[in-house]
Amino acid sequence: QLQPVESGGGLVQPGGSLRLSCATSGFTLNYYEIGWFRQAPGKEREGVSCIGSSDGPSFYEDSVKDRFTVFRDNVKNMAYLQMNSLKPEDTGIYYCALRYSSDFVCVTNRDLYDYWGQGTQVVVSS
Repeated sequence: QLQPVESGGGLVQPGGSLRLSCATSGFTLNYYEIGWFRQAPGKEREGVSCIGSSDGPSFYEDSVKDRFTVFRDNVKNMAYLQMNSLKPEDTGIYYCALRYSSDFVCVTNRDLYDYWGQGTQVVVSS
């Protein structure tokens, strides 16, 4: 069964940084939109960022804009979420998801994504 695999989560102090990785072996990643989502305790899963298929543009929710950067390496079949200036409200389980799409512009609607990883925990706390 094809499934992305996240890694890179952990405990970090406020203001710190983490880089999450998403391994996508078995996929021809160039054809897939990549979304990053997170779920805080007691809350619904929400979209954080996405990047379009091929070399499409990226998108960020307001809560992470100018702090997070999403990028992809289609040759290595990897996706990444660089998270800087982390805040306690960034705490949650982070998921990588893939959506087969020919659209140039990505979306962060979780209902449109086909393949999900099992998540990696991020805790921002002093």
